[in-house]
Amino acid sequence: MSCASCVAHVEKALLAVPGVERADVNLVTERATVHGARPLDREALLAAVIDAGYEIAPSQSEASATPTPTTAATSPEDGEELAETSSAFRLALALTLPLVALGMAHGLVPEAFLVASRIGQFVLASAVLFGPGRRFLVGARASLRRRAADMNTLVALGTFSAWLYSTFAVAWPGLFASGRHHATAHLPDVYFEATGAIVTFILLGKRLEARARTRLSDAVRGLVALAPTTARRLRPDSSGAPHLEEDVPLAALVVGDHVLVRPGERIASDGRVVDGSSTVDESMLTGESLPVEKGIDALVFGGTLNQGGSLVVAITRVGGDTALARIVEAVKAAQGSKAPIARLADRVAGVFVPVVVTLAILTLVIWLAIDPSARGLSVALERFVAVLVIACPCAVGLATPAAVAVGTGRGAELGVLLRGGAALEAASQVDIVLFDKTGTLTLGKPQVVEVTTLPGFDERDALALAAAVERRSEHPLARAVVARSGALGSSPLPVSDFVSRAGAGIAARVGARSVRIGTERWLLEGGIDPSSGREHARRASEAGLTPVMVACDGALAAIVAVGDRPAPEAKAVVLELLGAGIDVAMVSGDRQATAEAVANAVGIADVHAEVAPEGKAAIVAALRGRGRRVAMVGDGVNDAPALAAADVGIAVRSGSDIAVASADVALLGGGLERLPVALGLARATMRTIRGNLFWAFVYNVIGIPIAAGALHGWLGWQLSPILASAAMSLSSVSVLLNSLRLRAHGHR
Repeated sequence: MSCASCVAHVEKALLAVPGVERADVNLVTERATVHGARPLDREALLAAVIDAGYEIAPSQSEASATPTPTTAATSPEDGEELAETSSAFRLALALTLPLVALGMAHGLVPEAFLVASRIGQFVLASAVLFGPGRRFLVGARASLRRRAADMNTLVALGTFSAWLYSTFAVAWPGLFASGRHHATAHLPDVYFEATGAIVTFILLGKRLEARARTRLSDAVRGLVALAPTTARRLRPDSSGAPHLEEDVPLAALVVGDHVLVRPGERIASDGRVVDGSSTVDESMLTGESLPVEKGIDALVFGGTLNQGGSLVVAITRVGGDTALARIVEAVKAAQGSKAPIARLADRVAGVFVPVVVTLAILTLVIWLAIDPSARGLSVALERFVAVLVIACPCAVGLATPAAVAVGTGRGAELGVLLRGGAALEAASQVDIVLFDKTGTLTLGKPQVVEVTTLPGFDERDALALAAAVERRSEHPLARAVVARSGALGSSPLPVSDFVSRAGAGIAARVGARSVRIGTERWLLEGGIDPSSGREHARRASEAGLTPVMVACDGALAAIVAVGDRPAPEAKAVVLELLGAGIDVAMVSGDRQATAEAVANAVGIADVHAEVAPEGKAAIVAALRGRGRRVAMVGDGVNDAPALAAADVGIAVRSGSDIAVASADVALLGGGLERLPVALGLARATMRTIRGNLFWAFVYNVIGIPIAAGALHGWLGWQLSPILASAAMSLSSVSVLLNSLRLRAHGHR
């Protein structure tokens, strides 16, 4: 594809296939995403594109039954296009330099050599037009066959018209001399140098464009490069234990293999640690630079960097199922998507070329009517060619997809997965963010916040007794008590006669001592007076904590206050959003007191508590009904209805789950610190898109009248075809360079 008109043609062809409801074609990534309510015939889709006059480039990922991150990389056609365009440009430049020197040497060439000079210009211009410039003629012929018009049409019409006119002027100069004798002094003007210069400048623009395109996918290539090409697999020795080492290609790994990962090596594929301990740099998945401790049974991911010690990893996912491969595919899909704002550009591009051709013909007719002489014909032809060349809609077609490709790629580098142009546009308009509480604003893991002991007991002993019994329980609060006791250095104690009642508490004998843990009512049932701990329990409840009463040998021993603490970054994130003019609120299914305690701790004033999942979606719908642009931030599971109902659903998930998240935006690190980054990047990307579209349209609105000579009589402004071709090429390059500025966003 060469311009926005090509996008419109391919989309129209795909929409004609039965079952297709929407087709998004991306000029930058040269990908088509097709949507339908029922399974679509892939062969019919491919045939439609081919029948429209285009070729299908098979992707490497389709060539492998078990794609790896390496096979999921961008295809080598990017490099081939750059090499081919560079070669064509160099040849065109070598031919055009002497051509322009001859064409511009007015008065410097002796009269006796004028005819020879013109013949030399004809030879050089023909070599440029039918050599490096042949691609435009072939593209225009293909467009003509499909009854359409694109950038190739404009370039071919302009360059071929200038070449044809000049050829006739050389071969039959009398046709343009108004009946005068065709002596050298009366030879008509020729525009061979314009033909060569236009082709050369446009090829220069295409070369710069191809080079910039390769940078658009730097984020994907950077992720792909993280995957090692080989793995050190452990084979069973004579005893059956996996000890013998062998280096195998990454594609040879299967689920269940054991691989050895030494310090400084990248982990080959997703798996579980079965031996060793180390720290692993997972920044490629999470955007977080701090390494993560890994021990037995810890999950590790392919492409992450092992730092401290050796690990033996049992492989659990290979090929396209790994977190890295799925993120690569998700980023590529996002880069190939289209923002709703691009629809305007597509509609304009669909009719742009025919309108430009009409304007060029009108320009030719009007200037001929003004001056029907041979000199007038030369001027009219010059204006005709300039209008055709300057109006190529390349910049319009590149404006949106280039920014989306860079923005989504930069997001992946920063630990944010933005699922395409629509998500980017929606995220850029958010004016209120709703937060789930548990696992979003909080750590999602209950912890012992405070221990109040009664006379005769100390914290360590009370927790040791409680932890001994809680080890038999599956309640989340039990794990918090056990963890706190272990942190104090207590060892497990023997337990017998364990009893549990759901919603009330547990009891058991720990050695020779009787221990009862739970609610006030549960202690009363065991004949224990809880009154001495009521005030401590009340204060804990008001603070949003859950009080757990611990009794030993018939007496209250301690009040253990357990709560889900706010995430360390939550308050800073809330303050940053408020500072950016975005309102915040909490929507939680937890108790009012607990929700308000967490909200107060992080700086949120608007709290909706004790809300069911369906109620969260209703709150989102009500806000949208009042014209608010709503983002819902949750864990992507129990918050699914609200995530789907919001303008933007933002999931806080771990790197292993991110590629299957259904949210519009996913924070790869599993924490909130990336939320301001995501919204800021979305806003920056949309500013870039609007700037690209504005200048692309303004360029044509201003450039076409100047090229047509509309301002010549008033201001004396005129634009030669050579300058028009240079301006057209630079407009496309400027759009790409402006989009690439997004790669500097959010540098840490």
